[in-house]
Amino acid sequence: MSIREKALILDKTGIERALTRVAHEILEKNKGAGDLVLVGIQRGGVHLSKRLAEKIRQIEKVDIPVGSLDITMYRDDLATRKSQPVPQTTDISFDIQDKIMVLVDDVLFTGRTIRAALNSIMDYGRPKRIQLAVLVDRGHRELPIRADYVGKNLPTASREKVEVMLVEDGGEEKVVILGE
Repeated sequence: MSIREKALILDKTGIERALTRVAHEILEKNKGAGDLVLVGIQRGGVHLSKRLAEKIRQIEKVDIPVGSLDITMYRDDLATRKSQPVPQTTDISFDIQDKIMVLVDDVLFTGRTIRAALNSIMDYGRPKRIQLAVLVDRGHRELPIRADYVGKNLPTASREKVEVMLVEDGGEEKVVILGE
């Protein structure tokens, strides 16, 4: 059984277009960047949150705080995984109390990563509001979680894998579906 690239969903231009649209939607919904903070979920969400912050800076001419969140120890599948995940860094070096936090992730699937992120965030304070931005929403939710901002809705089979490859990780910039 070999896993192969079945379909190209977004290329570099498509990813940039989606992020530009999401940045505008965030600003529109929140009436500007006043109380905004962005927190990317390790790994892909961190890169995407930095890109969104740069797009917001270009649009609004204001820098907003950007942090990173590791949810490893908040996962509900640690005991059932074949290999234990390696914890990464959490860096939220700014006050989140009463801020509008936009959590950023690359792919929304079952919702379990977002649930873990919400649990983790509460250890750092209580934002006024938490919103969710994802590059790809592929469906198959197991928890009642939905994204406020979506770059691309992508119906998939549950056995397929959606891979977001970003230049920050040393790869070619694209989103693909992998399958057998």
